[in-house]
Amino acid sequence: MRTDPADRGLLLAILDESFDRPAWHGPNLRRALRGVSPVRAAWRAAPGRNSIWELLLHCAYWKYAVRRKLVGGPRGAFPRRPANFPAVPALADAAAWRADLALLEEEHRRLREAVASLPAQRLRQRGGRSAPLRLIRGIAAHDLYHAGQIRLLVKLCPIGRRASPA
Repeated sequence: MRTDPADRGLLLAILDESFDRPAWHGPNLRRALRGVSPVRAAWRAAPGRNSIWELLLHCAYWKYAVRRKLVGGPRGAFPRRPANFPAVPALADAAAWRADLALLEEEHRRLREAVASLPAQRLRQRGGRSAPLRLIRGIAAHDLYHAGQIRLLVKLCPIGRRASPA
């Protein structure tokens, strides 16, 4: 498979539309998180189910993991634990929510920069599940998948909604 500079632009557009740029399909990940309060973000639909906050951190982690697979870097450098579904801070307040939103934004920015600067030869490499093109398309799909989950959780969350008339 040959990859030319136009393909890189397409990959960056896919990353952007799935994260924070307008797209035909509706809300992307960043838009799904807009207006979510820390209390709603920490709410669980049922015991053992992920909260919006956990999904945000999970998305940030996988942006980090894909970037690391693309350009290298030390394992275990993600700032939250456990890595795949990091724990919500003990004090789940507005400052902590803003900090984790900023972490997600930063990981997206760093991933985007990695894709933009990836040598064409590396971008063309094959490698099954870890082929760069597959990783980049996959992380965009990952954002959209979890954006849908977040939108559903926002709709299900009773916190901050008026009671419906009986």
